[in-house]
Amino acid sequence: MSYSAPTSSPSAPTVLLAEDDRAIRNALARALTLEGYAVTAVADGVEAIAAAHRTKPDILVLDVMMPGIDGLQVCRVLRAEGNGTPILMLTALVETPDRIAGLDAGADDYVVKPFDVEEVFARLRALLRRTAAAPAPGPGPATGRQVVAADLRIDPAARRAWRAARELELTRTEFDLLELLARNHGIVLDHATIYDRIWGYDFGPGSKNLAVYVGYLRRKVDEPHGVPLIHTVRGVGYVLREG
Repeated sequence: MSYSAPTSSPSAPTVLLAEDDRAIRNALARALTLEGYAVTAVADGVEAIAAAHRTKPDILVLDVMMPGIDGLQVCRVLRAEGNGTPILMLTALVETPDRIAGLDAGADDYVVKPFDVEEVFARLRALLRRTAAAPAPGPGPATGRQVVAADLRIDPAARRAWRAARELELTRTEFDLLELLARNHGIVLDHATIYDRIWGYDFGPGSKNLAVYVGYLRRKVDEPHGVPLIHTVRGVGYVLREG
């Protein structure tokens, strides 16, 4: 039986949770409800897609490994439909290629099982803050004040970015990270600063979260051009600069 959350405040952020493990699903749904979220909890990917269409949640929490349609497929379907709702993935897969697969599917962030529920809360808060602060992307050419660094051009208002003449297809987190680096062109940003500005939470020196996002961003921004803009400063952080 799926967990049914008690009635929440009309202003409570709405969360769609898809997790096939009943114990985890019920425990996390209860914890989210106690934290002030209005929770809809489902057991598989088919239910998740139907619920996303029906309830239009503020944020989704998707388990990667679900029977039938898994979390990655749910993510791909929603993104293909133009659904930009923030997505947090829950995964027991810890290898970098597995995490990259989630980002490639359009996820905004991930938490590795077993997880601390406080970490889930922190990541949800960060995703919701960024959603509230970001203007919705609009059609047509880039407008407004732009950020330019080398041959990289970013339109923050439209949330669009170009390297030379090629428009970049970026997830929400990738865009935020690229914009932060471009606004600090030539300045080395340490890990703690980037975590605070992008996620609102420092996940500590053992976290590979930032390295995964930087690696994936490089695949989109640097590799097709053969000229890197995003550089690692070992032991410190990252910088966007020519050469």
